[in-house]
Amino acid sequence: MKLYYAAGACSLSPHIVLNELDLPYDLIRVDLATHQTADGLDYTAINAKGYVPALQLDDGQLLTEGPAIVQYLADRKPAADLLPPAGTLERARVQEWLTFIGTELHKNFSPLFSQTASADWKAAALANVERRLAYVDQALSGRDYLTGNSFCVADAYLFTVVNWTRFVKIDLARWPVLAAFQQRVMARPAVQAALREEGLI
Repeated sequence: MKLYYAAGACSLSPHIVLNELDLPYDLIRVDLATHQTADGLDYTAINAKGYVPALQLDDGQLLTEGPAIVQYLADRKPAADLLPPAGTLERARVQEWLTFIGTELHKNFSPLFSQTASADWKAAALANVERRLAYVDQALSGRDYLTGNSFCVADAYLFTVVNWTRFVKIDLARWPVLAAFQQRVMARPAVQAALREEGLI
């Protein structure tokens, strides 16, 4: 498999999951400004959406969208217990978190990184992010991970998105439970490996 990624972007989530599952993969870095891959290809010819992540399967098929990719990967090694079985309420709870992170956190960060977003738009997005972070901080109270005491694919996504607070000057100290979650996930060997491979540590 090939994972198309940009350092520190949302593609870090499936990168972490690949390492957690100990699945073989090749990393292909994408310059999101030029849409060129590290090996000189036009990324939009590979993924017409133009953004990461994208996972090229061994048979040549391409799978996009981080939440879909991490679930596909976790189902390849169910014994690793990164995702409950299909059809269970526990599976739906993980999907609930993946959806919340994608729509309520991830997308609200986008204006904060934009060079063209207005000051009003950025202020509104920041207020939304801070409300969502406060909600997650409360939801994590009394548990190590989003769905209990076991790491799951949603935790990889949350870690990735919350890591962006460093770049937009949001101080996680305001949410100590969430800050502790970040440190807990950061210490995982699979996470350390992904961060090193992306040049982030």
